[in-house]
Amino acid sequence: MPRRLVAGLTAFSFLAATAPSLTFASASAESTASPDRAGLPTTDFPLGQPGIAAQTEKAVSAGIDLFTVLHGTPTDGYTVSVLMDGKDAGSQSAAEAAAQTVQAAGFPASVQQFTRPGVADYPEAVGYMVRVGLWTLEQRTEAEKVVKTLKESDIRAKVDFLGDDGTQTTGPWDMRVLTIDPKAFPGSFHSSIGVNVAKRETTSSMAKRAGAVAAVNGGFFNIHTDKNLRGEPVGISVVDGRLLSEAVVGRSALILKGRTARITEVKTTITATAPDDERTTIDGVNRVAQPDELVLYTDEYGAKTPSDDGAEAVLDDGGQVLELRAPGGTIAPGTRVLHGSGIMSDWIWSHAWEQASMKITSKVTDLRSGKTIPLTPETSIIGGAVGLVRDGHERITAKADGQASVNMILRRHPRTLAGVTKSGKLILATVDGRKPGLTVGASMIEAAQLMLWLGARQAVNLDGGGSSAMVVNGKVVNHPSDGTERGVGDALLILP
Repeated sequence: MPRRLVAGLTAFSFLAATAPSLTFASASAESTASPDRAGLPTTDFPLGQPGIAAQTEKAVSAGIDLFTVLHGTPTDGYTVSVLMDGKDAGSQSAAEAAAQTVQAAGFPASVQQFTRPGVADYPEAVGYMVRVGLWTLEQRTEAEKVVKTLKESDIRAKVDFLGDDGTQTTGPWDMRVLTIDPKAFPGSFHSSIGVNVAKRETTSSMAKRAGAVAAVNGGFFNIHTDKNLRGEPVGISVVDGRLLSEAVVGRSALILKGRTARITEVKTTITATAPDDERTTIDGVNRVAQPDELVLYTDEYGAKTPSDDGAEAVLDDGGQVLELRAPGGTIAPGTRVLHGSGIMSDWIWSHAWEQASMKITSKVTDLRSGKTIPLTPETSIIGGAVGLVRDGHERITAKADGQASVNMILRRHPRTLAGVTKSGKLILATVDGRKPGLTVGASMIEAAQLMLWLGARQAVNLDGGGSSAMVVNGKVVNHPSDGTERGVGDALLILP
């Protein structure tokens, strides 16, 4: 099926008659599949050309089934995108200026207008791209030659696969779907941060050590911190009842307890009460302290505390202050460290007394119900997610969940998705991507459509891209886009 044409700027366009589509399929408001059926839907696949997807099924264990879903055919090719201030989209004036520069270098350029669709908490917006040429899948090297030639004229550009755009496509799609029925499955759901919080680890390694039947990668992790600390979850992390990372207020989270899973928005409240009953807020858990913050480090952190101008109180599990010290030390097993930077170091020196007791309290609140989530040993929480589906309707909360951009909302990427049906089944899906001709991935809007099609009443987008991995019986069953499995911050484990 040819890509539809876009009516846009054509002042510099020699591609106006063949420009790729910048239109979008609308998401279905309700799932067309019964959420309680034994297998996957037999209705049309929700993306691409109408038709029934090819499916194969494998029983993993009691209550757990693995499906491979294939649909679509490749028709997209390549183009060259001109970068504007390092980005592949910009304002109309910036695009027009870039197109003129490219034309002066001897290449006709196409200025293309596109609309990034609005989501629940972020309105739609118009942007502009500058593109040069169209090539088939077999002609990528020709596009690379153009990029090289443009570079010789000090014009930055990149080869772009049109299937990544998030516009109309014929695919193909390659998915793995795990369904876990709590009525038949005798095990439990857990999260894992691996060896420690600071260090990234592959999903398969975490699954193997825990003896998991199956697993998928968890939420986003912090790639903008020290390279030795990049396993740190972005947002809340609770492992077997222990709060290891605080929430970003209002962001989506997957709550696991026993064989139950649910999705909601959360906040955390962490406080320290000194021996003199002076009480203060703890700003974070197991992350780099910002100026004038109080941060709690647990022995799961796996790294030394920050070396700054602050002060630290070392506590045992019961809260007794074992030592007051300068920052930058290790965290011994069975201890916690309360670290104050800037003015909060004064609070520690004034209120943390050696051999006295410091009370640390942690509270997680479900913002939908207003109720406290008990942090029992059976409770795990995975944050760093983006809401996709709520009460059976598409509801993408990209801004609240820190992912409001053209790249994250509109463009297609590999995705790891988690959802819960009306009857309580847990659905885990990986959509492989970044493999032109083989599988195109999904945009956030398409991810919501897929979860609705699979019968989810609630669903979230976990980390994706090269992090997307599904492990079953010790083997990675999807195709990570990096070509090998990537280390991640946390994982969702299905234990027997």
